[in-house]
Amino acid sequence: MSKESIYKRYIPAVTPKCASNIPAYWFIFNDAKLLINPKNDLKLPFTNSLKEFSIIPIREHYLGTLDGHDCYVAEVKPETSALEGMAFEDLKLLYDVLDEDIFLLAGRAIQIINWDKNHQFCGKCGTPTEKWEYDNAKKCPNCGHMSFPCLSPAVITAIVKDGKLLMAKHSYGLKDRYSLIAGFVEPGETVEEAVERETQEEVGINVKNFKYFGSQSWPFPHSLMLGFTAEYESGEIKVDGEEILDAKWFAPEEIPPPPSKISIGSELIEWFIEKFSD
Repeated sequence: MSKESIYKRYIPAVTPKCASNIPAYWFIFNDAKLLINPKNDLKLPFTNSLKEFSIIPIREHYLGTLDGHDCYVAEVKPETSALEGMAFEDLKLLYDVLDEDIFLLAGRAIQIINWDKNHQFCGKCGTPTEKWEYDNAKKCPNCGHMSFPCLSPAVITAIVKDGKLLMAKHSYGLKDRYSLIAGFVEPGETVEEAVERETQEEVGINVKNFKYFGSQSWPFPHSLMLGFTAEYESGEIKVDGEEILDAKWFAPEEIPPPPSKISIGSELIEWFIEKFSD
């Protein structure tokens, strides 16, 4: 993956330096839906007060600055309606609508607000937690336990054999499409071992010659996707019929174009098609 770092435009922080009456960008979520303002170039509400949009947040967090402007994330009640001309849209469907950096920052925003929602009480003693002023963390005033936003690392692999790509049809998600082998990293294993185990578990084959391809934040809900390429080593395809319904080898010309470039899986498929097409 070869995109320019978001940190050339975005500076993370937990406390604003400017006065609260300065207009800021707002990532406003109703569950997994982001409030979009088509009138703004960045498609985000830009205001110094959410009262302008008749919005009362359940909770909010400061995110830092984007292009020199403060950014906040807020969660609203499910019954909250968007003002005329605006709309709450599913974040997954906004990749081709938003500027890529805005989409990535929205992914950060929703993970932080969901973490805050799910850590209102100490997991150790049950006491209500408090925001920590120095970082994105919740601190227990009773026992001192700290909780930080958590990531779940996962691997996704393009496995090649004789110029063909292994793809599988899963029992969840888009059941009519074939995709790459993927799964979460488990405690006690390296990411390379996760590639081996997931491939064995899902399709029953062995792989070799792993090469790191790239990574991607995947906020659905809180993953970090680590992309690899690998070569077939041995074994025959055998699916479990539960998580994996079918798996087979595809030549480049047999693979339909991905519907979107939102995922690193799409980039791995594009890599394969470019490398192995005649």
